[in-house]
Amino acid sequence: MSEASLFDEPGTATRHEARSADEILHDVFGFSDFRPSQREIVDAVLAGEDVLAVMPTGGGKSLCYQLPALMKPGVTIVVSPLIALMRDQVLAMQSQGIAAEALNSSNDWERNRATIQRAIRGDLKLLYISPERLAHAETLERLREAPIAMIAVDEAHCVSQWGHDFRPEYRQIGAIRRDLGIRQTVAFTATADRLTREDIAERLFEGGCRTFIRSFDRPNISLAMSQRDDGRAQLISFLKAHPGEAGVVYCQSRKKVDETAAFLAAKGYNAVPYHAGLTREERDHNQDVFVREDGVIVVATVAFGMGVDKPDVRFVFHMQLPKNIESYYQEIGRAGRDGLPAAAHALYGFGEVRQFRQWIEESEAPEEVLEVERQKLNALVRLFEAPACRRQQLLAYFGEESAPCGNCDMCHGTVETFDATILAQKALSAVVRTQERFGMDHLISVLRGERSEKVERHGHDSLKTFGVGADQSRKTWRSVFRQLEGIGLAAPDPNDYQAWKISGAGWRVLKGEESVSLRKDTMSLKDKRKDSSAAASRDLPTDYDEALLGELKGLRRQLASERDVPAYVIFSDRTLMEMAAKFPQTSDQLRGIHGVGERKLRDYGPAFLEVIRAATPAS
Repeated sequence: MSEASLFDEPGTATRHEARSADEILHDVFGFSDFRPSQREIVDAVLAGEDVLAVMPTGGGKSLCYQLPALMKPGVTIVVSPLIALMRDQVLAMQSQGIAAEALNSSNDWERNRATIQRAIRGDLKLLYISPERLAHAETLERLREAPIAMIAVDEAHCVSQWGHDFRPEYRQIGAIRRDLGIRQTVAFTATADRLTREDIAERLFEGGCRTFIRSFDRPNISLAMSQRDDGRAQLISFLKAHPGEAGVVYCQSRKKVDETAAFLAAKGYNAVPYHAGLTREERDHNQDVFVREDGVIVVATVAFGMGVDKPDVRFVFHMQLPKNIESYYQEIGRAGRDGLPAAAHALYGFGEVRQFRQWIEESEAPEEVLEVERQKLNALVRLFEAPACRRQQLLAYFGEESAPCGNCDMCHGTVETFDATILAQKALSAVVRTQERFGMDHLISVLRGERSEKVERHGHDSLKTFGVGADQSRKTWRSVFRQLEGIGLAAPDPNDYQAWKISGAGWRVLKGEESVSLRKDTMSLKDKRKDSSAAASRDLPTDYDEALLGELKGLRRQLASERDVPAYVIFSDRTLMEMAAKFPQTSDQLRGIHGVGERKLRDYGPAFLEVIRAATPAS
């Protein structure tokens, strides 16, 4: 049947209005029963109530306005953010014999004119439209003539400034509703915390609305998170467990997308890139390949996903830390929409956290907005670092309590934990004994017994905690502090220069009233009882800062080129690794590094110290 012939039969648009919801559910949509919460939402919409429904991706949001639209006289306007999403939904509706069309820029002028005419005549039940086109004066003028039943707002989190996909054009929907005299508004989203829900309700509804919040849980998606070591190797290891499956690999930048897609293609995977830097034709082609073919991997920025309705995506892999928990939840929601098992794995590095914090602090947004963004970032850090069930942490963010899920890396026991009560007490003691006035790097210097100018100036070299953690690396202590924040024992205060403060729960641990388990995978624990100077001198450092090591190798390469000697003549890899692990700040400290003699200290020491000092985080 051709696209036009779907509507040739008289009465096509109105033939469902006298039927029951159950009849339409079965006969039109082909479902034997409603999913959880769908019936209650459909009944509320049919009763003429304004509705805000928060339902997980794959939970059947669209049916909650599509089915009532068939039973109501007139046309339902569906505001949708992406052309691809409109196209897929319109095709799906038309394939079920439903009178649906879209107004968008991918249609020619005549097609859009004919669509408006059909809406005015009452020949359409669903009219999909972007918020930008809906706000056009010409569109509004023509729609005044149409019998509008209600307006349905898809991806409603775009309305809110607190939402992760805020679209200013969505803010106009409330005014347009009043202008057109539309009596009913229904809104749907998969991701909205309390603040976002309140903002949506205020922007879209005049007299309040009935809110439905279905569980955010997607139990079929297994969750795992790892610190990034060798990102590409970790990705390949993951893909080997998912041969021939369709999935999404998210990267933060267009450059990373292109590089990763090319890398996967070279490894024999059917991988295509997707980001805003590609032409529309390239994006549409690659999206179609992903949607229509089996086993395709799309490597993408966050520009990909909201408009894609592919039920059999089996995995989502993040190469870098997501922007916030809402974004993470929305992005992993691309997987397993068919309800079958799927996997989500995310890599992260805390250089990204520092970058996010810097972006927040350098923003010119109002302080109210900045504080919300700080809270969102802190919540994201807790999710990724906390030594507890991932799903419990994720659902708790959305205000939902749950038992351990049994379907994440923490519950599977693949992330090893250990009794870290003593380590935690040492860290918390450092916070308290420095009067809760200092940042993490200074506290680590105190714990490790490092006599910096700042430590000595404040007299912290005379504290009982000075040097009590010298047996552990800076990397280990950084992980301890992040995990303590993740489980709520202590945290940096954004209003006090990121000085760490101890919580009530932290005090109970410090007093020995409660124990603490932490994750071992995020740290390089050292046991001083097994360590010896001889053994230490034979073992290569493993807890070095990769970025600093890269800078030191660059300096070594430059010096070797200037002197026309092999790089190892300047310093060995072992020496540079130890520098990148210990961050020496003075000539005396550099002298203690393996392979640094007096001649090399004199010839090369100043240049290497300059690079190390520039890379040392400020406390």
